[in-house]
Amino acid sequence: MYLDVHKDLESRMKKTVEVYKDELKSIRAGRANPSLLDQITVDYYGTMTPLKQLSSVSAPEPRLLVIQPWDVNTIPNIEKAILKSDLGLNPSNDGKIIRLPIPLLTEERRKELVKLVRKDAENAKISIRHIRREANDEIKKMEKNKELTEDDRKAAEDETQKITDEYIKIIDELTNQKEEELLEI
Repeated sequence: MYLDVHKDLESRMKKTVEVYKDELKSIRAGRANPSLLDQITVDYYGTMTPLKQLSSVSAPEPRLLVIQPWDVNTIPNIEKAILKSDLGLNPSNDGKIIRLPIPLLTEERRKELVKLVRKDAENAKISIRHIRREANDEIKKMEKNKELTEDDRKAAEDETQKITDEYIKIIDELTNQKEEELLEI
């Protein structure tokens, strides 16, 4: 009975953590990483298309990303999309490929990025707590409908809290890893 509530709770919390991981990937840490461009979409003949569907992205050097579009006519649109993004990168091209040099991060920029990471982490935790509240409401409804005893309800709420603590801990660990990566020179 309340096991279904916990299965749903866990799957929704897993999704929240996955979304948070994706957000962390898009935060630049001073090293070239192709996943940095995962969020970028390009106007491809009137359709907004993810960059990775239009080209291959590689990191041949620690501070350089190379984008090789399959259709060289998309180069100007790819450059526009990169400039429009909040990554702060300046693309240059030779007619066939786009080079994206990754500049070193200043101390000030590192601190801004750490604040951004913490804000994203707090939003993820708020989502987790919201999911917990919905699960607890569902459990209380089950007790009210006489599907659960009071002891079962308490046990179910304790289990819900245990699962919530587990996912909050995962978010904290991911946040600490990203902060260390950002502050590393």
